[in-house]
Amino acid sequence: MTAAVTAAGPGIIDVQLALGQQCLDRGGAERAQAVEWFRIAARSGDPRAVNMLGRCHEHGWGVPADPVLAAAYYRRAAELGDAWALFNLADLHCRGLGVPADDAEAYRLYAAAARGGNVKALNMLGLFHEAGRAVAEDGAGARQLFQAAAEGGDCWGRFNHARLLLQDGRTEEALAWFARALETGFPDFYFGMAAALAGQPDPRLRALARRAGDLAEGR
Repeated sequence: MTAAVTAAGPGIIDVQLALGQQCLDRGGAERAQAVEWFRIAARSGDPRAVNMLGRCHEHGWGVPADPVLAAAYYRRAAELGDAWALFNLADLHCRGLGVPADDAEAYRLYAAAARGGNVKALNMLGLFHEAGRAVAEDGAGARQLFQAAAEGGDCWGRFNHARLLLQDGRTEEALAWFARALETGFPDFYFGMAAALAGQPDPRLRALARRAGDLAEGR
């Protein structure tokens, strides 16, 4: 089996990435081993592995947190064509973490990530258009971007699409999209959604807030 995977070439990189992700998921001391797996995979020039090294250095997973080094890894992976690296580097510019705060550069990188198929980037572009950051304020454009992100499966895209539907009085459609957002979320998202909907007058929205809270707590 090992020989077959090795002969396949790229298959061994997938195995190394999977082992690294498993170590990350287990947490604790295992995260240092995750970094080693990603380093091994990155020696081949695989952009996914280089991006994951950036993630480890950004968040301090198995190594000291170093956003400047994280940005360097993201930049290298982006040059190799990784859409997630473009997204992650855009996030750093958005926050001014490890790189200068630069909305125009963040927008450019999110747009490049979106062209590479990253649906979360569509949601971020929607936020920029809605707020008039780096581009002229464009509510119609924001709606289109949120809808595209929602249809692509992004939880925040689904939430923002639902939020604007609710604002338009299209409550039934909004309820459906809020419910769909819960299908693809993660703990921080669930906390955010619970807080956003908890004070809504419609009991169905408050029920969704309670469900989001339960998911955030792992219930």
